[in-house]
Amino acid sequence: MSNEIPIGLAKSGRRAWALDDVNIVPNRRTRAPQDVNLEWQIDAYTFDAPVIGAPMDSVMSPQTAIALGRLGGLGVLNLEGLWTRYEDPQPVLEEIAALTGDEVSAENTRRLQQLYSEPIRAELISQRLAEIREAGVVVSGSLTPQRTQEFYRTVIDAGVDMFVIRGTTVSAEHVAQEGDPLNLKEFIYELDVPVIVGGAAGYTPALHLMRTGAAGVLAGFGGGSATTTRRSMGIRVPMATAISDIAAARRDYLDESGGRYVHVIADGGLGTSGDIVKALAMGADAVMLGTTLARAEEAPGQGWHWGLEAVHPDFPRGHRTRVGSVAPLEEVMWGPSRHTDGSSNLMGGLRRAMAATGYSDLKSFQRVDAVVSPVVQQSR
Repeated sequence: MSNEIPIGLAKSGRRAWALDDVNIVPNRRTRAPQDVNLEWQIDAYTFDAPVIGAPMDSVMSPQTAIALGRLGGLGVLNLEGLWTRYEDPQPVLEEIAALTGDEVSAENTRRLQQLYSEPIRAELISQRLAEIREAGVVVSGSLTPQRTQEFYRTVIDAGVDMFVIRGTTVSAEHVAQEGDPLNLKEFIYELDVPVIVGGAAGYTPALHLMRTGAAGVLAGFGGGSATTTRRSMGIRVPMATAISDIAAARRDYLDESGGRYVHVIADGGLGTSGDIVKALAMGADAVMLGTTLARAEEAPGQGWHWGLEAVHPDFPRGHRTRVGSVAPLEEVMWGPSRHTDGSSNLMGGLRRAMAATGYSDLKSFQRVDAVVSPVVQQSR
């Protein structure tokens, strides 16, 4: 039976669901929250929590990446950000936090573009990754596909443990009339470290990315509240459907490859602990968090949040968003919480949801029952 919905005489489309449209249902015996195991393993690395800090300058600095690593997650440093453009980025961060005017101010965007026009310095990439390595946590950095060929050797030589290739939408092979294309299958084959790549928002592109040898695929377009890709480019796939479709690609690739498991990592639109719960219930193995970690008191954005989309020199499609500061990073991750809106004790919320629905580990929790209850949202 087709699930295509007519849009008009010449076009039809699938119905897709956002995380707000779905909820999980407790249909099993409940468990004690302390009996729930939140460990997540990818390649040779095991983490106490299925949380990756998004490679965004408002979220991850070398110090917050270290702090998140010590709290059981994985911090990913943006290797095209302020820490690899400036010897001391703190004055720049303070200037960004102090910008006045409307969030979508053209003057603010122009200033962000100017600040990010400083060239990326390979020696700073090495220096920042070395800072993280010296702390004894898993070292991870991120580049966009456009910069990967230019700087990946510097990243590998610096001793990175895990490499992230993250863009708005990433395909297995980028085609261009000018310049050499980035063939991810050939590129990943040459590397000695696991690679996480994305975004992808559908079954077919995700399957192609899995065939490149990637250890994980990012489901979504990233950026969350700090991106306006839907308005500027007309591109959007609601996250519940995107994650479920990519989880189906993981299942089929597992059979196709004879047992090779590729992790699905939900990336974008995860503002609360409830969103994290539902992303994992839809089939994600872990989550990449931007907004939720940008609210930590230690976050370099100082209560503001933005991504690389906001500083694109030709076509900015994001803006600096006020998210506020709610608690120290440890409280945001593990509590105890002082908030009732799901903005802190993220892992406590996940643990209690799994216990209430009768699951004791993340992999089995992907089988939890769900219902669809659409939320009518006003267009903005």
